[in-house]
Formats: sequence, C-alpha cells, structure tokens
Amino acid sequence: MTRRGRAEQKPPSALARLAADHGLTAIGGRPSLGGYIRSLWQRRAFLWAMASSRSYGKNQNNYLGQLWSVLSPLSLAAVYYLVFGLLLARVSDGVDNYVGFLTVGVFIFSAMASTITSGSTAITNNLNLVRALHFPRAILPISVALAEAISLVPAIAVMLVIVAVTEQAVSWSWLLLPVVVVLFFLFSAGVAMIAARLVVGARDLRNLIPMAIRLLRYVSGVFFLISSLDAPRVLTAVMEYQPVALYLTLVRSCVLGEFSPQLDQWLMGAGWAIVTAIIGFIVFWQAEDRYGRD
Repeated sequence: MTRRGRAEQKPPSALARLAADHGLTAIGGRPSLGGYIRSLWQRRAFLWAMASSRSYGKNQNNYLGQLWSVLSPLSLAAVYYLVFGLLLARVSDGVDNYVGFLTVGVFIFSAMASTITSGSTAITNNLNLVRALHFPRAILPISVALAEAISLVPAIAVMLVIVAVTEQAVSWSWLLLPVVVVLFFLFSAGVAMIAARLVVGARDLRNLIPMAIRLLRYVSGVFFLISSLDAPRVLTAVMEYQPVALYLTLVRSCVLGEFSPQLDQWLMGAGWAIVTAIIGFIVFWQAEDRYGRD
C-alpha cells in the first residue's frame, strides 16, 4: 500500500473522537430524525410566535386590517354565487342550501390554496433568516400552515353565521369542526413542506403552483356537487376522495344538515392528514443540510 493510501485510511484524530463522544456535529449537517423532532419541539414557542405574527401581520398594511381574512373569501363567495348560483343555475343542482355549500367551499379552499402558495416559498423567501440563525427549517413551512389555520378561525365563525341564517338550524355536528381543522392543518403542513423542498431544488416549480391550485379548484367541488356530475362513477369517486375535496365534504357534513358524516370519509380524511404530514416531514428533513446553501 502506498504512503498516500495509508494516509487516507488514517484513523480519526483524538479531537474527532472527543467531538463524537460529546455529540458534536459539523455546522450545517443534517441531524438525525429523532434529534430533529426534539429540536422542533423545543422551539415550539418560536413556531407559535412566527405563525401568530404572520397571521396578524398578513393584512396589517390594509385599512381594514384583519377584516380582510374574512372579507376576501366572503367577496369571492359572493362572486361565485352570482356566476354559478344565478347565471349558471344548473351548477347548484342537488344542493338545497347552495349559499352555505358555496361559502364552506370557498372559505376552506382559500385557506388551503394560501397555505400551498406561501408554504412553497417558505425557504426561498426567508434565506436571510435561514443563513443567519440555526433552527429546524421545518418551522418555516409549518408556521405557514399554522398561520392559515389561525386565520381560518374567524372565517369559520362568519361561515357558521351564514350557515345558521340560511340553514336556520344549529347541530351537534358543529362540534366536530375542530377535528376537521386539525386534519386540515396536518395535511396542509405536509403539502407545504413537500412544496418548499421542491421549490428549493427547482425554483421554476413555483410558477406551476398557481396552475395546480386552479386545477384543484375546478376538480374539488368548491362550487358544485361532485356526485351530481354526469361522469363515470370511477372518475367521480377519485374526485370525491382526493384530499382537498374530502376536507370540503367533511366540513359540509359538520355544518350542513343535508350532508351526513360518513365513517369512511372521516377515516380517509385522517389517513390523508397523517400520511401526508409524515411523508412531508421526512422529505423536508432529508434536505435540511442544503437549505440556504444556494
């Protein structure tokens, strides 16, 4: 063996062994998955502060401030009702309370779309923070999803008022709404982490996200009942059980009397949320040592 080969196989130095014994790692290296989860939990106060400040500051530059978190989806629902409820009346076929149906669809989908859009750029739009401070980068996309969930609370309150006026009834199933919000948060956080990882690897992908959201809006039953479509049953089943449409259905089953909660829908909704959150977290963690290096 050559002298160079012996040098390459030289055992680690005493300093390297000492660092390993005390759990020291190279700066910018990827931590273990367990260590990453613990670090994220230790910084939960930081996560909450980022999410709450993001939710509060999102509309602060507008004269009406936080009212826009309600007014924006409310005005969109009014436009959709004018177009699809009045001008294209056939779209409302199969739905008794179309105002409540449409309000739920617009409010929940708007929160989902905002989470995906903002979450995809959670790293690229905060490179100065990523490069200046050491913290689990997953905090950034998760805080986006949490901020949207916080902003969704007053929107849901307004949504319930509209439903109560049009439905003229309050049901015990309204108590299930917090469960749907938790499932919605887990799913949207997972999607946000996947989108953030993809956009870091290929910046041009962020230009495709608005197109994907537009497509989701038209295949998720935001303003029409999927089961009323004149389409093959296989196609409508796929559309009904894809996650975005499924969460719209779960909220509607909680607040609208004409839609009763179905066990298979709740199980699928829980499955989508848990699996997406786990996969999104792992996918994001695998590139932890690359964020901010470009």
